[in-house]
Amino acid sequence: MADRTSSAPKNRALLLKLGAVVVVLGVAAVLVLRGIDVRTLIDRGLELLRAAGPVAFFLGMALAPLAAVPMLAFSLPAVALYGPRFGTPGVVALSLAAVTVNFCLAYGLARRGLRPLLSGIVHRLGYQLPDVEAGDATDLVILLRVTPGVPFFAQNYLAGLAEVPFGRYFLVSALTAWPLNVAFLLFGDALLHGKGKVALISICALAALLTATHLVRKHYERRKKAV
Repeated sequence: MADRTSSAPKNRALLLKLGAVVVVLGVAAVLVLRGIDVRTLIDRGLELLRAAGPVAFFLGMALAPLAAVPMLAFSLPAVALYGPRFGTPGVVALSLAAVTVNFCLAYGLARRGLRPLLSGIVHRLGYQLPDVEAGDATDLVILLRVTPGVPFFAQNYLAGLAEVPFGRYFLVSALTAWPLNVAFLLFGDALLHGKGKVALISICALAALLTATHLVRKHYERRKKAV
């Protein structure tokens, strides 16, 4: 009975992921069957985002992921949209500032303002909030950051709910989130502008970062078993 209960949250998460994949594939199939030019659709979407202006865009990048909007929705088109205006280094700096504001706000909301609501959601999903000792706080944040399948917003909220020290949370979050976002920013620009060399470099950087996170996760799993 215990095994069945403990596996319930994992089953729900798997079903949600499968459902998301089915929806994405279904939308793509409908677009293809109706003869809609996906490239034209992307260009129109970029025009709408550009018309909103940089303030709205980067403010949205900081705030929208608090409501589970994927950060990639902003990271991928950012350089293509505002690179000509601010330069790639400028867009990277603005994007990293937005990402930093996002994970700091999420932590604060989970630890204070939205704690009762988020705690209730976690319990209804069948999870228990981790009881973290001071010496384990850094390990918890690292595991949240390197465990595949956990959305960025959920990582931030869980760290806040676990009340890990903010300094450790900020340091680990910056060391993991910043490099990944830079890689996605460059990859998105290369993808939208057909820059093969930059795309290849970005993919290699992403592969290296994902491999590093995998090795870190394996290290912590071995350490946990040893304990």
